[in-house]
Amino acid sequence: MKTLRVALVGLALACSALPLATQAAYPEKPIRLIVPFPPGGGTDALARAAANKVASDTGWRIVTENRPGAGGNLGVDMVAKAPADGYTLVLGQTSNLSINPSLYPNLPYDPQKDLTPIGLIADAPLVLAVAANSPYRTLADMVADARRQPGVLNYASSGNGTVSHLATEQFQKAAGIQLTHIPYKGASQGANDLIGGAIQMYMSSVPTLIGHIRNGKMRALAVTSRARTADLPDVPTFAESGVPGFEAVTWFGLAGPAGLPPDVVQALNAAFAKAVKDPATQQHYQTQGAAVLTSSPQAFSELIRKERTRWERIVQESGARAD
Repeated sequence: MKTLRVALVGLALACSALPLATQAAYPEKPIRLIVPFPPGGGTDALARAAANKVASDTGWRIVTENRPGAGGNLGVDMVAKAPADGYTLVLGQTSNLSINPSLYPNLPYDPQKDLTPIGLIADAPLVLAVAANSPYRTLADMVADARRQPGVLNYASSGNGTVSHLATEQFQKAAGIQLTHIPYKGASQGANDLIGGAIQMYMSSVPTLIGHIRNGKMRALAVTSRARTADLPDVPTFAESGVPGFEAVTWFGLAGPAGLPPDVVQALNAAFAKAVKDPATQQHYQTQGAAVLTSSPQAFSELIRKERTRWERIVQESGARAD
């Protein structure tokens, strides 16, 4: 009996240690980081830089996958429906985590119920740009032409419900103009059509357009931040350009399916926060027109909630629809 009792105690101790051993071994296989937009856009660039640095720091295997469509909804929904084991994550942003619930009547996921916020990694203002050969030299030039011919000028967005879309809707209302919306499945496609002359203007995140601005293929007319950005110091703000009170910033954060184990959340939060705070990563983000912004999972969750309320009001006031 004594031998049996000792054996049972030993077995119980071994079994109780199994979960700890499993948790300590995370991750035991590659982590999929979903970017819900096509390659080449701002979200994609930030995601890959962070993932590469995490992999370098920790030895984790992280596979970055682009799953674009429906304003980022397809990629986010895929993660929301994935197992809550920490092996399928998404780099979400303002649009698909806080705007789309009020824009899409049949959104297949609820960011506050179906996802686990892990932490912010960056934020960035938007910039309104035109092609390098555009006749518009200033924002005032473009506004004056739009007033002369309502609905004739086209603008691109990176998808219905994105910050790019709603910020331009807000701008139209503030400036008293009417533009025609041309939504794309991601940021890079709209940028290509702007350069090619198919559309007249594009308001997107600085990380998305700054490369084209620097290489002379686009001309930046105004930035959406309160003050000029260090990455584009010669570009005026909207307020300086005759549209006071207009401001829009997009943020980027990591999330997983609802129910992620707290220890996994903390491990991911710590690894990505360390990665983006690295001086080389910060410098890379700055060249992309973004600023490192980290947070706790709880603070990120609260931001999603507050931003959802804010953008819901903007959607209603602008009359924007997921057409």
